Amino acid sequence: MANFPETNHSLVARIKDLGDGASWIEFMGIYQPVVYRMAKRRGLQDADAQDVMQQVFISVAGAIDRWQPDEKRPPFRAWLTTIAGNAITKALTRRPRDRASGSTSVFELINAQPESDAHSQAALEMQMELKKETFRWAAQKVRGDFSQSTWDAFWSTSVLNESVAAVAESTNLKAGAIYVARHRVLARLKEEVAGISQQWEL
Repeated sequence: MANFPETNHSLVARIKDLGDGASWIEFMGIYQPVVYRMAKRRGLQDADAQDVMQQVFISVAGAIDRWQPDEKRPPFRAWLTTIAGNAITKALTRRPRDRASGSTSVFELINAQPESDAHSQAALEMQMELKKETFRWAAQKVRGDFSQSTWDAFWSTSVLNESVAAVAESTNLKAGAIYVARHRVLARLKEEVAGISQQWEL
C-alpha cells in the first residue's frame, strides 16, 4: 500500500489510553482523511462525511481496548475499514430519500467522479488491501480442509483465471470434479468472510 500508511502498532497501543491527546492527534491525522474520502466517494455530502468521520473515531475509542494484534486475524487496517464502512452505510440509510432530487444532479455528478488526490488514492488502496488481506486470511485458514488436488483446481480456476477445460486437460480431472472442487472451497471461504463481518459488527 504505497500511499496508505502502515499501521504503527505502537501508536495503536498508545491510543488505548484515551487521555493521551498527542497520540490521538497523530492517529486521527493519519486516518481521518482516508475515512473522509471513503464517505465522500460513497456519495455523502461534506457535513455528512464529517459526521461519519466523527462517529468512526468515537466507535474506535469505544472499542480500541478490545483490539489486539493477532496473526490469526486480519490486521488493524481491515478492522478500521469495517468500522468506517458500517458508519457510512448507516449514514446512507438515514438520508431522506428525496434529498437532492433533480436540482443538484450536476453537483452529484461532479462529486461522483473519482478524486485525484493522495487521500482518495489511499482510500481506494485501503479498500483493495482489505479485500486482499481478508481473502489471504480466509484462504490460509481453510487451506487445510481440502486435498491438494481440490485446492489446486480451485486456485487455478478462481485465482489464476485458467479455464476449466485447460485445468481438466493438465490434471486429468473431469470438468465436473473441478466445478465441484471450486464450489466447495468458495463456500468455505464465504463462511469465513461472513464470520469476519459478524465479528467486526460494531
